[in-house]
Amino acid sequence: MSTNPYAVRIEYLNVDGERIATDQEGYIQNMEQWSEGFAHALAVKEGLELNEEHWEVIHFIRKYYQDHRVQAQVRDMIKHFNRIWGGRRGNNRYLHDIFPRGGPQKQGNRLAGIRRTKGEH
Repeated sequence: MSTNPYAVRIEYLNVDGERIATDQEGYIQNMEQWSEGFAHALAVKEGLELNEEHWEVIHFIRKYYQDHRVQAQVRDMIKHFNRIWGGRRGNNRYLHDIFPRGGPQKQGNRLAGIRRTKGEH
């Protein structure tokens, strides 16, 4: 298993009968194990009910990572969602409102199965 070298402690999340390893903050350890079931299970653990907007952001984050091999920066998310949702919802405040535990770059990445990076605090 390719694990996150920045994990201090390993925890497990039950996803459809399978134990998926995360670090102490909920970041997945093996990105190959991500599934929508993982996102649902982690959202429940974090007290978040996923809706269509959450899924749009999660899928954007995953696609961005697949295309660029790095996490999407919040300004890239804002630019993208401003174009799609308009200024009332496609802004930093709204993205942080729908991802209240660390915004789209932390909570969004956790739910999307993108691991924590060294520079992230």
